[in-house]
Amino acid sequence: MTARLNAYLGFIDTAREAMEFYASVFGGEPTFRTFAEFGMGDPAEGAKIMHSELETPSGFVLMCSDAPAGMAGPTGSSISLCLNSGPEDDAELRGYWDRLSDGGTVEEPLVTAPWGDTFGMCTDRFGTRWMVSIGTGQPG
Repeated sequence: MTARLNAYLGFIDTAREAMEFYASVFGGEPTFRTFAEFGMGDPAEGAKIMHSELETPSGFVLMCSDAPAGMAGPTGSSISLCLNSGPEDDAELRGYWDRLSDGGTVEEPLVTAPWGDTFGMCTDRFGTRWMVSIGTGQPG
């Protein structure tokens, strides 16, 4: 088996909603496992997500969970997820950009950058930071 590095996102009470959103952006069917399924956590928070996973048709893997009561939730990080490809995937990446930035905050619009690629940065409505880079297909 080959080792893989997957994005694992942490939320406070919005993991299910976030993962359903990412499935609407990227495709695929998320799986959900709650704290209650494992007999963990306070019964009042049994519906919280202990683990969720989404594997997309493009081969992306996103995982996430809610922070249980008594555990500090995410406070942000300097990590951004980057979607990048060449011009052959322009329409696909622009579609991701449109859906991820809808309801979020655009830090840098998706435009031609000084180095020639199309590039943009946004934070989606769940607080996840994204970069989209569409290469020109020309040697750099």
